[in-house]
Amino acid sequence: MAVPILKQGDVLIASMQEALTDRALIELRDRLSDQVGRFRARSVIVDVTALDVLDSFATRTIRGIAYTAKLRGARTVVVGIQPEVAFAMVELGLTFEGVETALDLEEGLALVRGGPAKGGRDGAR
Repeated sequence: MAVPILKQGDVLIASMQEALTDRALIELRDRLSDQVGRFRARSVIVDVTALDVLDSFATRTIRGIAYTAKLRGARTVVVGIQPEVAFAMVELGLTFEGVETALDLEEGLALVRGGPAKGGRDGAR
């Protein structure tokens, strides 16, 4: 299933509704990279709220999405990491180093729009 990418102003929002195959993750990376340029997006939000697991490939690919978007001039924020997912990522040594995270979509939008987020986080900490 293809992940829908919504455009809201200069922000692209990709909301993962289920665990994706490796192929679907690569397709999402490629589509987002293309759409950042096509729509002159300044920000990308990757919403993982619905996911109850992030394996090493998914983590690396999402980090790759953020780095690719940055090279194309867009800021990326990953939102909605569930507590269990965060615990598992820590236990497995998986990180979003250098990638900003936010509690939820609302906080992520506030963060990319320069508004007062309640605690935008940088994965490098």
